[in-house]
Amino acid sequence: MRVVSGSAKGRPLKAVPGTGTRPTTDKVKEALFSMIGPYFEGGTALDLFAGSGGLGIEALSRGMDKAVFVDLEPKSIEVIRMNLTATKLENQAAIYRNDAGRALKALAKRSTTFDLVFLDPPYRMKNGDELMLTMHELELLEQGATIVLEYESKHLYPEQFGPFEQTRKALYGETAVSIYHYAPHASEDGESSTAEEEDLHE
Repeated sequence: MRVVSGSAKGRPLKAVPGTGTRPTTDKVKEALFSMIGPYFEGGTALDLFAGSGGLGIEALSRGMDKAVFVDLEPKSIEVIRMNLTATKLENQAAIYRNDAGRALKALAKRSTTFDLVFLDPPYRMKNGDELMLTMHELELLEQGATIVLEYESKHLYPEQFGPFEQTRKALYGETAVSIYHYAPHASEDGESSTAEEEDLHE
């Protein structure tokens, strides 16, 4: 694995030892970023099931200002730190060891918002759409945010749900990538979701 393009182009990335993570291949990564960028003029990214951190690091290399990396596995956290140091991007990153649901609530308490989100959960998990709706309820997404959902190609996610609309989908063998656009005002006609804020304090 390596950084495909941008300021850290060509830098090798370590993979997480063992078989518990499934790194996005360089080929898929290059195709994915050609769909959503390929380069960015600032903004904040979230790499929620970060693994080795390859997607968030690629986003930083291509122009995002900041990235938040979340993973539950200690060995993943260690690899993310090493990869950020190797690419000299550690000063633009925050790393949290937590499960996805708790991490989202913690980020909401910090009033963090994201322009770009990578969701690459283990294939056994089929709740990418639920996590996206949770991000909406917790007001974690900027208007017009892009969500990249990577999942097993045999599984189908809806093209449109809540404030999310699928704008692109691509298949790479057993991997599928769907790109969603976040437009809450279009879907809710201006309604606010502030009623969900109380859940943060439970």
